Amino acid sequence: MDQIISIFQSISWWIWILIFLLIVALRDVFFQRSHTISHNFPIVGHLRYWLESIGPEMRQYFVANNREELPFNRIERGWIYASAKKENNYEGFGTDRDIYAHQHIFVKNQMMAYKVSEDHINTRDKTFVPCAKVMGSFNQRRKPFRPSSIINISAMSFGSLSAAAVEAMNKGVAKAGAYHNTGEGGLSKYHKQGGDVIFHFGTGYFGVRTPDGNFSMEKMKKLVAENPTIKAIEIKLSQGAKPGKGGVLPGAKITPELAEIRGVEVGKDVISPATHKAFNNVKELLELIENIADETGLPVGVKGAIGKLEQWEELADLMEKTGKGPDFITVDGGEGGTGAAPPSFADHVSLPWVYGFSSLYKVFLKRKLTERIVFIGSGKLGFPAKAAMAFAMGVDCINVAREAMMSIGCIQAQVCHTNRCPAGVATQSKWLQKGIDVPLKSDRLAQYFMTFRKELLEITHASGYEHPCQYTMDDIQLNVDDNDLNRSLASSYGYNKAKVPFESMQKLHDCIHLGGKHCENSKE
Repeated sequence: MDQIISIFQSISWWIWILIFLLIVALRDVFFQRSHTISHNFPIVGHLRYWLESIGPEMRQYFVANNREELPFNRIERGWIYASAKKENNYEGFGTDRDIYAHQHIFVKNQMMAYKVSEDHINTRDKTFVPCAKVMGSFNQRRKPFRPSSIINISAMSFGSLSAAAVEAMNKGVAKAGAYHNTGEGGLSKYHKQGGDVIFHFGTGYFGVRTPDGNFSMEKMKKLVAENPTIKAIEIKLSQGAKPGKGGVLPGAKITPELAEIRGVEVGKDVISPATHKAFNNVKELLELIENIADETGLPVGVKGAIGKLEQWEELADLMEKTGKGPDFITVDGGEGGTGAAPPSFADHVSLPWVYGFSSLYKVFLKRKLTERIVFIGSGKLGFPAKAAMAFAMGVDCINVAREAMMSIGCIQAQVCHTNRCPAGVATQSKWLQKGIDVPLKSDRLAQYFMTFRKELLEITHASGYEHPCQYTMDDIQLNVDDNDLNRSLASSYGYNKAKVPFESMQKLHDCIHLGGKHCENSKE
Protein backbone atom coordinates (compact mmCIF):
# COMPACT_ATOMS: atom_id res chain seq x y z
CA MET A 1 0.00 0.00 0.00
CA ASP A 2 2.80 2.34 0.90
CA GLN A 3 4.44 1.56 -2.42
CA ILE A 4 1.24 2.50 -4.30
CA ILE A 5 0.99 5.77 -2.42
CA SER A 6 4.65 6.45 -3.16
CA ILE A 7 4.09 5.84 -6.88
CA PHE A 8 1.15 8.28 -6.96
CA GLN A 9 3.22 10.88 -5.12
CA SER A 10 6.08 10.48 -7.56
CA ILE A 11 3.92 11.27 -10.56
CA SER A 12 4.51 14.91 -11.50
CA TRP A 13 1.63 17.34 -11.31
CA TRP A 14 1.73 17.90 -15.06
CA ILE A 15 1.00 14.24 -15.65
CA TRP A 16 -2.19 14.62 -13.63
CA ILE A 17 -3.10 17.56 -15.88
CA LEU A 18 -2.54 15.40 -18.96
CA ILE A 19 -4.73 12.67 -17.52
CA PHE A 20 -7.49 15.21 -16.84
CA LEU A 21 -7.23 16.59 -20.39
CA LEU A 22 -7.34 13.09 -21.82
CA ILE A 23 -10.56 12.38 -19.91
CA VAL A 24 -12.07 15.63 -21.19
CA ALA A 25 -11.04 14.77 -24.76
CA LEU A 26 -12.56 11.31 -24.53
CA ARG A 27 -15.76 12.78 -23.17
CA ASP A 28 -15.87 15.40 -25.97
CA VAL A 29 -15.39 12.85 -28.74
CA PHE A 30 -17.42 9.88 -27.52
CA PHE A 31 -20.01 11.09 -25.01
CA GLN A 32 -21.37 14.48 -26.11
CA ARG A 33 -23.01 15.65 -29.34
CA SER A 34 -24.51 19.00 -28.35
CA HIS A 35 -21.40 21.07 -29.23
CA THR A 36 -19.94 20.38 -32.66
CA ILE A 37 -16.78 22.44 -32.14
CA SER A 38 -15.73 20.67 -28.94
CA HIS A 39 -16.55 17.29 -30.54
CA ASN A 40 -14.43 17.96 -33.61
CA PHE A 41 -11.72 19.83 -31.71
CA PRO A 42 -11.65 18.36 -28.20
CA ILE A 43 -10.20 20.51 -25.44
CA VAL A 44 -9.40 23.39 -27.84
CA GLY A 45 -13.11 23.85 -28.46
CA HIS A 46 -13.66 24.65 -24.78
CA LEU A 47 -11.14 27.49 -25.06
CA ARG A 48 -13.10 28.87 -27.99
CA TYR A 49 -16.38 28.85 -26.02
CA TRP A 50 -14.69 30.46 -23.01
CA LEU A 51 -13.18 33.25 -25.13
CA GLU A 52 -16.61 33.82 -26.71
CA SER A 53 -18.19 34.10 -23.26
CA ILE A 54 -15.82 36.88 -22.19
CA GLY A 55 -15.87 38.58 -25.61
CA PRO A 56 -18.15 41.47 -24.55
CA GLU A 57 -15.87 42.34 -21.63
CA MET A 58 -12.74 42.10 -23.81
CA ARG A 59 -14.24 44.40 -26.43
CA GLN A 60 -15.53 46.83 -23.80
CA TYR A 61 -12.21 47.27 -22.03
CA PHE A 62 -9.59 46.66 -24.73
CA VAL A 63 -11.05 46.92 -28.23
CA ALA A 64 -13.88 49.47 -28.53
CA ASN A 65 -12.94 53.13 -28.66
CA ASN A 66 -14.39 55.78 -26.39
CA ARG A 67 -17.33 56.65 -28.67
CA GLU A 68 -18.03 53.28 -30.27
CA GLU A 69 -20.13 51.19 -27.89
CA LEU A 70 -23.89 50.90 -27.63
CA PRO A 71 -26.20 51.44 -25.89
CA PHE A 72 -23.90 53.77 -23.88
CA ASN A 73 -20.32 54.43 -24.91
CA ARG A 74 -17.35 54.81 -22.57
CA ILE A 75 -17.49 58.63 -22.55
CA GLU A 76 -21.17 58.62 -21.59
CA ARG A 77 -20.68 56.04 -18.86
CA GLY A 78 -17.62 57.88 -17.58
CA TRP A 79 -19.55 61.15 -17.34
CA ILE A 80 -22.28 59.48 -15.26
CA TYR A 81 -19.78 57.73 -12.97
CA ALA A 82 -17.77 60.92 -12.40
CA SER A 83 -20.90 63.02 -11.87
CA ALA A 84 -22.28 60.52 -9.35
CA LYS A 85 -19.01 60.49 -7.42
CA LYS A 86 -18.62 64.28 -7.58
CA GLU A 87 -15.36 63.84 -9.45
CA ASN A 88 -13.96 65.84 -12.36
CA ASN A 89 -16.31 65.10 -15.29
CA TYR A 90 -14.65 67.54 -17.70
CA GLU A 91 -12.67 66.60 -20.81
CA GLY A 92 -9.60 68.38 -22.12
CA PHE A 93 -8.12 69.28 -25.50
CA GLY A 94 -11.49 69.57 -27.21
CA THR A 95 -14.11 67.03 -28.17
CA ASP A 96 -13.19 63.68 -29.70
CA ARG A 97 -16.70 63.33 -31.10
CA ASP A 98 -17.26 63.67 -34.85
CA ILE A 99 -19.30 66.86 -34.78
CA TYR A 100 -20.16 66.45 -38.48
CA ALA A 101 -21.75 63.06 -37.92
CA HIS A 102 -25.41 62.43 -38.75
CA GLN A 103 -27.81 63.70 -36.04
CA HIS A 104 -25.09 65.41 -34.00
CA ILE A 105 -26.81 67.95 -31.71
CA PHE A 106 -25.85 71.62 -31.62
CA VAL A 107 -27.28 73.82 -28.86
CA LYS A 108 -27.29 77.43 -30.06
CA ASN A 109 -25.84 79.77 -27.47
CA GLN A 110 -26.78 83.45 -27.18
CA MET A 111 -24.22 86.22 -27.55
CA MET A 112 -24.91 87.30 -23.95
CA ALA A 113 -25.93 84.47 -21.64
CA TYR A 114 -28.81 84.73 -19.19
CA LYS A 115 -27.51 86.67 -16.20
CA VAL A 116 -28.15 85.06 -12.84
CA SER A 117 -28.48 87.85 -10.25
CA GLU A 118 -27.08 87.65 -6.74
CA ASP A 119 -30.55 87.15 -5.23
CA HIS A 120 -31.65 84.57 -7.83
CA ILE A 121 -32.85 81.20 -6.55
CA ASN A 122 -30.17 79.45 -8.64
CA THR A 123 -27.48 81.51 -6.95
CA ARG A 124 -28.60 79.95 -3.68
CA ASP A 125 -29.32 76.50 -5.16
CA LYS A 126 -27.51 75.75 -8.40
CA THR A 127 -29.49 72.54 -8.96
CA PHE A 128 -33.05 73.86 -8.43
CA VAL A 129 -34.95 72.97 -11.62
CA PRO A 130 -38.57 71.88 -10.99
CA CYS A 131 -41.09 71.00 -13.68
CA ALA A 132 -42.72 74.15 -15.05
CA LYS A 133 -46.12 72.41 -15.33
CA VAL A 134 -48.40 70.78 -12.76
CA MET A 135 -49.83 67.30 -13.26
CA GLY A 136 -53.58 67.36 -12.81
CA SER A 137 -53.98 71.15 -12.81
CA PHE A 138 -56.15 71.41 -15.91
CA ASN A 139 -58.38 68.48 -14.93
CA GLN A 140 -58.66 69.86 -11.38
CA ARG A 141 -57.57 66.68 -9.63
CA ARG A 142 -57.93 66.86 -5.86
CA LYS A 143 -54.19 66.24 -5.35
CA PRO A 144 -52.30 67.81 -8.28
CA PHE A 145 -48.55 67.26 -8.36
CA ARG A 146 -45.67 69.39 -9.59
CA PRO A 147 -42.47 67.32 -9.88
CA SER A 148 -39.75 69.12 -7.95
CA SER A 149 -37.12 67.87 -10.40
CA ILE A 150 -36.99 67.77 -14.19
CA ILE A 151 -35.00 64.50 -13.99
CA ASN A 152 -36.54 61.47 -12.29
CA ILE A 153 -36.34 57.67 -12.20
CA SER A 154 -38.16 55.76 -14.90
CA ALA A 155 -40.28 52.63 -14.44
CA MET A 156 -38.10 49.77 -13.15
CA SER A 157 -39.72 47.20 -10.91
CA PHE A 158 -38.55 45.39 -7.81
CA GLY A 159 -37.97 42.00 -9.33
CA SER A 160 -36.18 43.26 -12.41
CA LEU A 161 -33.97 45.28 -10.05
CA SER A 162 -32.65 44.05 -6.73
CA ALA A 163 -34.02 45.14 -3.38
CA ALA A 164 -30.75 46.96 -2.59
CA ALA A 165 -30.84 48.84 -5.91
CA VAL A 166 -34.47 49.95 -5.45
CA GLU A 167 -33.81 51.06 -1.88
CA ALA A 168 -30.71 53.03 -2.91
CA MET A 169 -32.64 54.70 -5.72
CA ASN A 170 -35.56 55.73 -3.52
CA LYS A 171 -33.29 57.14 -0.84
CA GLY A 172 -31.39 58.91 -3.60
CA VAL A 173 -34.44 60.63 -5.09
CA ALA A 174 -35.47 61.72 -1.59
CA LYS A 175 -32.11 63.48 -1.26
CA ALA A 176 -32.33 64.95 -4.75
CA GLY A 177 -35.99 66.03 -4.54
CA ALA A 178 -37.03 63.82 -7.48
CA TYR A 179 -39.63 61.09 -7.93
CA HIS A 180 -39.30 57.33 -8.32
CA ASN A 181 -41.50 55.36 -10.74
CA THR A 182 -42.22 51.91 -9.29
CA GLY A 183 -42.34 49.99 -12.54
CA GLU A 184 -45.06 47.38 -12.96
CA GLY A 185 -43.96 45.05 -10.16
CA GLY A 186 -46.00 46.80 -7.46
CA LEU A 187 -45.08 49.04 -4.53
CA SER A 188 -42.49 47.37 -2.29
CA LYS A 189 -41.09 48.47 1.06
CA TYR A 190 -37.93 49.39 -0.82
CA HIS A 191 -39.90 52.09 -2.68
CA LYS A 192 -40.95 53.62 0.63
CA GLN A 193 -37.70 55.16 1.82
CA GLY A 194 -38.74 58.82 1.69
CA GLY A 195 -38.86 59.62 -2.03
CA ASP A 196 -41.94 60.71 -4.00
CA VAL A 197 -43.41 57.79 -5.96
CA ILE A 198 -45.35 57.40 -9.19
CA PHE A 199 -47.22 54.09 -9.02
CA HIS A 200 -47.07 52.32 -12.35
CA PHE A 201 -49.07 49.28 -13.47
CA GLY A 202 -49.28 47.28 -16.65
CA THR A 203 -51.30 44.36 -17.94
CA GLY A 204 -50.45 42.18 -14.92
CA TYR A 205 -51.94 44.77 -12.49
CA PHE A 206 -49.37 43.77 -9.87
CA GLY A 207 -50.17 45.32 -6.51
CA VAL A 208 -53.71 46.20 -7.59
CA ARG A 209 -54.70 42.77 -8.89
CA THR A 210 -57.72 40.56 -8.29
CA PRO A 211 -57.14 36.80 -7.81
CA ASP A 212 -58.18 36.20 -11.42
CA GLY A 213 -55.74 38.79 -12.77
CA ASN A 214 -58.04 41.77 -13.33
CA PHE A 215 -57.65 45.35 -12.14
CA SER A 216 -58.98 46.09 -8.63
CA MET A 217 -60.13 49.65 -7.91
CA GLU A 218 -60.53 48.81 -4.23
CA LYS A 219 -56.91 47.72 -3.95
CA MET A 220 -55.84 50.88 -5.80
CA LYS A 221 -57.78 53.10 -3.38
CA LYS A 222 -56.38 51.24 -0.38
CA LEU A 223 -52.81 51.45 -1.72
CA VAL A 224 -53.04 55.21 -2.28
CA ALA A 225 -54.72 55.85 1.08
CA GLU A 226 -52.03 53.91 2.95
CA ASN A 227 -49.08 55.41 1.04
CA PRO A 228 -49.12 59.22 0.82
CA THR A 229 -45.77 59.15 -0.98
CA ILE A 230 -47.68 58.07 -4.12
CA LYS A 231 -48.13 61.32 -6.01
CA ALA A 232 -49.47 60.08 -9.37
CA ILE A 233 -50.52 56.91 -11.18
CA GLU A 234 -49.22 55.72 -14.56
CA ILE A 235 -50.89 53.16 -16.82
CA LYS A 236 -48.43 51.31 -19.04
CA LEU A 237 -49.78 50.82 -22.54
CA SER A 238 -46.42 49.66 -23.88
CA GLN A 239 -42.70 49.98 -23.22
CA GLY A 240 -39.78 50.63 -25.53
CA ALA A 241 -38.11 47.27 -24.99
CA LYS A 242 -41.06 45.15 -26.17
CA PRO A 243 -44.20 47.12 -27.11
CA GLY A 244 -47.22 44.90 -27.62
CA LYS A 245 -45.64 41.88 -25.94
CA GLY A 246 -46.50 40.36 -22.58
CA GLY A 247 -44.22 38.41 -20.29
CA VAL A 248 -43.95 35.39 -18.00
CA LEU A 249 -42.62 35.51 -14.45
CA PRO A 250 -41.55 31.91 -13.72
CA GLY A 251 -42.92 30.42 -10.53
CA ALA A 252 -39.40 29.53 -9.37
CA LYS A 253 -38.62 33.25 -9.10
CA ILE A 254 -41.71 34.15 -7.08
CA THR A 255 -40.60 34.34 -3.48
CA PRO A 256 -43.06 34.97 -0.63
CA GLU A 257 -41.96 38.61 -0.60
CA LEU A 258 -42.55 39.09 -4.35
CA ALA A 259 -45.87 37.23 -4.13
CA GLU A 260 -47.12 39.53 -1.39
CA ILE A 261 -46.08 42.69 -3.24
CA ARG A 262 -47.43 41.62 -6.61
CA GLY A 263 -50.59 39.94 -5.32
CA VAL A 264 -49.83 36.55 -6.87
CA GLU A 265 -49.29 32.96 -5.63
CA VAL A 266 -45.92 31.66 -4.46
CA GLY A 267 -44.30 29.27 -6.90
CA LYS A 268 -46.88 29.68 -9.66
CA ASP A 269 -46.08 31.12 -13.09
CA VAL A 270 -47.60 34.56 -13.67
CA ILE A 271 -48.43 35.65 -17.20
CA SER A 272 -48.60 39.33 -18.14
CA PRO A 273 -50.73 39.40 -21.30
CA ALA A 274 -49.94 41.63 -24.25
CA THR A 275 -53.15 43.64 -23.78
CA HIS A 276 -55.16 45.04 -20.89
CA LYS A 277 -58.27 43.42 -19.42
CA ALA A 278 -59.50 46.66 -17.80
CA PHE A 279 -60.26 48.30 -21.16
CA ASN A 280 -60.65 47.27 -24.78
CA ASN A 281 -60.58 50.55 -26.66
CA VAL A 282 -59.57 54.20 -26.35
CA LYS A 283 -62.93 55.32 -24.96
CA GLU A 284 -62.74 52.72 -22.18
CA LEU A 285 -59.12 53.74 -21.44
CA LEU A 286 -60.28 57.33 -21.00
CA GLU A 287 -63.05 56.15 -18.66
CA LEU A 288 -60.55 54.17 -16.58
CA ILE A 289 -58.25 57.19 -16.30
CA GLU A 290 -61.11 59.35 -15.05
CA ASN A 291 -62.39 56.67 -12.64
CA ILE A 292 -58.97 56.20 -11.05
CA ALA A 293 -58.49 59.97 -10.76
CA ASP A 294 -61.94 60.40 -9.21
CA GLU A 295 -61.44 57.57 -6.71
CA THR A 296 -57.89 58.48 -5.65
CA GLY A 297 -57.73 62.22 -6.29
CA LEU A 298 -54.33 61.77 -7.97
CA PRO A 299 -53.15 62.74 -11.44
CA VAL A 300 -53.28 59.80 -13.85
CA GLY A 301 -51.16 59.39 -16.96
CA VAL A 302 -50.20 56.83 -19.58
CA LYS A 303 -46.90 55.49 -20.87
CA GLY A 304 -46.31 54.21 -24.36
CA ALA A 305 -43.78 53.53 -27.07
CA ILE A 306 -44.93 55.17 -30.29
CA GLY A 307 -45.70 53.48 -33.59
CA LYS A 308 -49.03 53.93 -35.33
CA LEU A 309 -50.83 57.16 -34.44
CA GLU A 310 -54.49 56.38 -35.17
CA GLN A 311 -55.46 55.48 -31.60
CA TRP A 312 -53.44 58.38 -30.19
CA GLU A 313 -55.38 60.67 -32.52
CA GLU A 314 -58.62 59.10 -31.29
CA LEU A 315 -57.54 59.79 -27.70
CA ALA A 316 -56.71 63.41 -28.57
CA ASP A 317 -60.10 63.83 -30.29
CA LEU A 318 -61.90 62.49 -27.20
CA MET A 319 -59.87 64.81 -24.96
CA GLU A 320 -60.80 67.76 -27.14
CA LYS A 321 -64.47 66.75 -27.13
CA THR A 322 -64.87 65.85 -23.44
CA GLY A 323 -62.35 68.13 -21.73
CA LYS A 324 -61.00 65.04 -19.92
CA GLY A 325 -57.98 62.83 -20.35
CA PRO A 326 -54.55 61.85 -19.03
CA ASP A 327 -52.72 64.42 -16.94
CA PHE A 328 -49.35 63.30 -18.27
CA ILE A 329 -47.98 61.17 -21.09
CA THR A 330 -44.66 59.35 -20.84
CA VAL A 331 -43.14 58.64 -24.24
CA ASP A 332 -40.72 55.73 -24.29
CA GLY A 333 -38.13 55.22 -27.01
CA GLY A 334 -38.01 52.11 -29.16
CA GLU A 335 -34.30 51.84 -28.34
CA GLY A 336 -35.35 49.58 -25.48
CA GLY A 337 -34.27 49.82 -21.87
CA THR A 338 -33.89 47.68 -18.79
CA GLY A 339 -36.66 45.28 -19.80
CA ALA A 340 -35.48 41.99 -21.34
CA ALA A 341 -36.82 41.46 -24.85
CA PRO A 342 -36.27 39.38 -28.00
CA PRO A 343 -33.87 41.17 -30.39
CA SER A 344 -36.63 41.42 -32.99
CA PHE A 345 -38.60 43.64 -30.60
CA ALA A 346 -35.69 45.62 -29.15
CA ASP A 347 -34.20 46.27 -32.60
CA HIS A 348 -37.26 46.90 -34.74
CA VAL A 349 -40.62 47.42 -32.99
CA SER A 350 -41.71 51.04 -32.31
CA LEU A 351 -39.96 54.26 -33.19
CA PRO A 352 -36.80 55.67 -31.62
CA TRP A 353 -37.54 58.42 -29.10
CA VAL A 354 -36.95 61.46 -31.32
CA TYR A 355 -39.22 60.15 -34.07
CA GLY A 356 -41.85 58.79 -31.70
CA PHE A 357 -42.09 61.87 -29.51
CA SER A 358 -42.17 64.34 -32.39
CA SER A 359 -44.93 62.35 -34.11
CA LEU A 360 -47.02 62.15 -30.94
CA TYR A 361 -46.50 65.74 -29.83
CA LYS A 362 -47.81 67.03 -33.16
CA VAL A 363 -51.05 65.08 -32.61
CA PHE A 364 -51.79 67.05 -29.44
CA LEU A 365 -50.29 70.31 -30.68
CA LYS A 366 -52.64 70.29 -33.67
CA ARG A 367 -55.62 70.17 -31.27
CA LYS A 368 -54.13 72.76 -28.88
CA LEU A 369 -54.01 70.25 -26.02
CA THR A 370 -50.34 70.51 -25.05
CA GLU A 371 -50.92 72.90 -22.13
CA ARG A 372 -53.14 70.31 -20.44
CA ILE A 373 -50.50 67.58 -20.51
CA VAL A 374 -47.16 67.13 -18.77
CA PHE A 375 -44.97 65.40 -21.36
CA ILE A 376 -42.28 63.08 -20.01
CA GLY A 377 -39.45 61.81 -22.18
CA SER A 378 -37.80 58.44 -21.55
CA GLY A 379 -35.09 57.10 -23.85
CA LYS A 380 -31.37 57.77 -23.24
CA LEU A 381 -32.02 61.42 -22.33
CA GLY A 382 -29.94 61.48 -19.13
CA PHE A 383 -27.30 63.84 -20.53
CA PRO A 384 -27.61 67.64 -20.47
CA ALA A 385 -27.34 68.27 -24.23
CA LYS A 386 -29.83 65.52 -25.08
CA ALA A 387 -32.15 66.87 -22.40
CA ALA A 388 -31.92 70.37 -23.90
CA MET A 389 -32.97 68.89 -27.24
CA ALA A 390 -35.86 67.06 -25.58
CA PHE A 391 -37.10 70.23 -23.86
CA ALA A 392 -36.88 72.08 -27.17
CA MET A 393 -39.10 69.39 -28.69
CA GLY A 394 -41.74 69.74 -25.97
CA VAL A 395 -40.97 67.57 -22.92
CA ASP A 396 -41.58 68.99 -19.46
CA CYS A 397 -39.38 66.53 -17.58
CA ILE A 398 -37.44 63.36 -18.29
CA ASN A 399 -37.18 59.89 -16.78
CA VAL A 400 -33.93 57.94 -16.70
CA ALA A 401 -33.51 54.20 -16.20
CA ARG A 402 -30.14 52.82 -17.28
CA GLU A 403 -28.41 56.12 -16.41
CA ALA A 404 -29.80 55.82 -12.86
CA MET A 405 -28.55 52.22 -12.73
CA MET A 406 -25.07 53.31 -13.77
CA SER A 407 -25.01 56.02 -11.10
CA ILE A 408 -25.33 53.29 -8.45
CA GLY A 409 -22.74 50.98 -10.00
CA CYS A 410 -24.09 49.28 -13.17
CA ILE A 411 -21.19 48.52 -15.54
CA GLN A 412 -23.28 47.78 -18.67
CA ALA A 413 -22.53 44.06 -18.49
CA GLN A 414 -25.77 43.52 -20.48
CA VAL A 415 -26.76 40.42 -18.51
CA CYS A 416 -29.84 41.94 -16.82
CA HIS A 417 -31.99 39.06 -18.10
CA THR A 418 -29.79 36.31 -16.61
CA ASN A 419 -29.99 37.13 -12.88
CA ARG A 420 -26.16 37.31 -12.88
CA CYS A 421 -25.66 41.09 -12.79
CA PRO A 422 -22.10 41.46 -11.43
CA ALA A 423 -22.90 44.85 -9.87
CA GLY A 424 -25.87 43.51 -7.88
CA VAL A 425 -28.25 45.99 -9.56
CA ALA A 426 -30.38 43.73 -11.78
CA THR A 427 -30.37 40.46 -9.88
CA GLN A 428 -32.17 38.73 -7.04
CA SER A 429 -28.97 37.02 -5.86
CA LYS A 430 -28.49 37.91 -2.18
CA TRP A 431 -24.73 37.49 -2.52
CA LEU A 432 -24.38 39.87 -5.49
CA GLN A 433 -26.67 42.43 -3.83
CA LYS A 434 -24.36 42.59 -0.82
CA GLY A 435 -21.92 44.55 -2.98
CA ILE A 436 -24.32 47.53 -2.98
CA ASP A 437 -23.64 49.97 -0.13
CA VAL A 438 -27.13 51.50 0.01
CA PRO A 439 -26.27 54.79 1.81
CA LEU A 440 -23.26 55.37 -0.47
CA LYS A 441 -25.12 54.51 -3.69
CA SER A 442 -28.09 56.69 -2.71
CA ASP A 443 -25.69 59.61 -2.32
CA ARG A 444 -24.26 58.89 -5.75
CA LEU A 445 -27.64 58.80 -7.46
CA ALA A 446 -28.59 62.07 -5.78
CA GLN A 447 -25.27 63.61 -6.85
CA TYR A 448 -25.77 62.48 -10.45
CA PHE A 449 -29.21 64.12 -10.50
CA MET A 450 -27.88 67.34 -8.99
CA THR A 451 -24.91 67.48 -11.37
CA PHE A 452 -27.22 66.82 -14.31
CA ARG A 453 -29.57 69.65 -13.29
CA LYS A 454 -26.67 72.02 -12.67
CA GLU A 455 -25.12 71.40 -16.09
CA LEU A 456 -28.45 71.56 -17.90
CA LEU A 457 -29.08 74.91 -16.20
CA GLU A 458 -25.68 76.15 -17.32
CA ILE A 459 -26.45 75.16 -20.92
CA THR A 460 -29.88 76.81 -20.59
CA HIS A 461 -28.32 80.04 -19.32
CA ALA A 462 -25.78 79.95 -22.17
CA SER A 463 -28.76 79.87 -24.56
CA GLY A 464 -30.26 82.96 -22.91
CA TYR A 465 -33.01 81.28 -20.88
CA GLU A 466 -33.81 80.85 -17.20
CA HIS A 467 -35.55 77.44 -17.39
CA PRO A 468 -35.22 74.61 -19.96
CA CYS A 469 -38.96 74.83 -20.70
CA GLN A 470 -38.19 78.07 -22.57
CA TYR A 471 -36.21 76.30 -25.29
CA THR A 472 -37.73 76.43 -28.76
CA MET A 473 -37.27 74.15 -31.74
CA ASP A 474 -35.04 76.74 -33.39
CA ASP A 475 -32.54 76.71 -30.50
CA ILE A 476 -31.24 73.24 -31.43
CA GLN A 477 -29.78 72.15 -34.74
CA LEU A 478 -29.00 68.70 -36.11
CA ASN A 479 -26.67 67.42 -38.78
CA VAL A 480 -28.95 65.86 -41.36
CA ASP A 481 -26.93 64.68 -44.37
CA ASP A 482 -24.38 65.85 -46.91
CA ASN A 483 -26.89 67.61 -49.15
CA ASP A 484 -28.66 69.47 -46.36
CA LEU A 485 -25.88 69.95 -43.84
CA ASN A 486 -27.90 70.93 -40.79
CA ARG A 487 -31.38 72.05 -39.86
CA SER A 488 -33.22 73.30 -36.82
CA LEU A 489 -35.44 70.85 -34.96
CA ALA A 490 -38.46 72.75 -36.27
CA SER A 491 -37.39 72.16 -39.86
CA SER A 492 -36.38 68.54 -39.24
CA TYR A 493 -39.55 67.44 -37.44
CA GLY A 494 -42.09 69.84 -38.90
CA TYR A 495 -43.52 71.69 -35.90
CA ASN A 496 -42.81 74.32 -33.26
CA LYS A 497 -43.45 73.34 -29.65
CA ALA A 498 -46.17 75.20 -27.78
CA LYS A 499 -45.03 77.86 -25.34
CA VAL A 500 -44.93 76.57 -21.76
CA PRO A 501 -46.44 78.99 -19.22
CA PHE A 502 -43.48 80.14 -17.16
CA GLU A 503 -42.84 83.31 -15.18
CA SER A 504 -39.68 82.73 -13.19
CA MET A 505 -37.72 80.22 -11.16
CA GLN A 506 -38.53 82.25 -8.06
CA LYS A 507 -42.26 81.82 -8.76
CA LEU A 508 -41.76 78.06 -9.05
CA HIS A 509 -39.80 78.06 -5.80
CA ASP A 510 -42.55 80.00 -4.03
CA CYS A 511 -45.25 77.68 -5.42
CA ILE A 512 -43.41 74.60 -4.16
CA HIS A 513 -42.21 75.88 -0.81
CA LEU A 514 -44.84 78.47 0.10
CA GLY A 515 -47.99 77.70 -1.88
CA GLY A 516 -47.57 73.97 -2.22
CA LYS A 517 -46.94 71.94 -5.34
CA HIS A 518 -50.46 72.64 -6.59
CA CYS A 519 -49.82 76.17 -7.96
CA GLU A 520 -51.35 76.62 -11.37
CA ASN A 521 -49.15 76.32 -14.45
CA SER A 522 -49.11 80.05 -15.09
CA LYS A 523 -50.93 82.03 -12.41
CA GLU A 524 -52.21 81.25 -8.94
